[in-house]
Amino acid sequence: MKMFNRFAQTLRDPRYYQIIVLSLLLIYGITALDFGIRWQNALVIVLTALGIQFLGTHYSRLPRFDPLSPLITSLSLTLLLRTDDVMFAALAASLAIGSKFLIRFRDKHIFNPANFALVTLMLLSDHTWVSSGQWGSAAIGAFVLACLGFLVLTRARRAETTIAFIALYGAMLFARAIWLDDPLSIPLHQVQNGALLIFAFFMISDPKTTPNTAGGRILFAALVASVAYTIQFIYYQPNGPILALIISAPLVPLIDALLEGRIYRWEQPAEQKLSRIKGVF
Repeated sequence: MKMFNRFAQTLRDPRYYQIIVLSLLLIYGITALDFGIRWQNALVIVLTALGIQFLGTHYSRLPRFDPLSPLITSLSLTLLLRTDDVMFAALAASLAIGSKFLIRFRDKHIFNPANFALVTLMLLSDHTWVSSGQWGSAAIGAFVLACLGFLVLTRARRAETTIAFIALYGAMLFARAIWLDDPLSIPLHQVQNGALLIFAFFMISDPKTTPNTAGGRILFAALVASVAYTIQFIYYQPNGPILALIISAPLVPLIDALLEGRIYRWEQPAEQKLSRIKGVF
């Protein structure tokens, strides 16, 4: 019974579900779809990310090595990053995990690790780019259901960022189509994008890099959606959401200062909430 309770307590960490969803998507993409993923790059990204996490844990004197977050970052990078040089794959993983330990403010890292690595490499080299993630309607539908299942599993905890971003960005796309008298199939196709879904459910929603309050997270999502739309449809630059997130991320400490809240902890969020109610903290 103790073993079962310990197992159930462990599974309350939503990162396990994230890893399962991203892993299944990666396997399906490699076996059934043409994702263009080189297995060498995938292996190097995972091993490098885990190695940098281990070194960061040691030198930061953290109590234990936690492989879950670097695995999520590795899977996100593998699905989104494309490069013809394995060295850039290793560099991407190093930049992603290294940014968590080096770029911090008040016990939080500023940038989403995968987002930081993608934007840095896109700016530095022509040998790296972001996959648009056109997976087909069947894969998109399955992935959306899996992501919605994640929200249900975690009782929509910290999901305001994802929901607000999708709602606001989607509304802007449909409003633009109506203004230009375009068929609504165009914005519908724009939101059916694998890279956008990974961004919305696994990047902008990262609870370690979003504001600490629900109101702050909605405000942040609105900011990212507005900047993304401006980049994509006013300046006509690709990868608007990914660029918007790294531009907006430094404002999170300001939002936290204006709207004070509790810093998120991955382990047993439900127990933490209960403890706070009882006055333990």
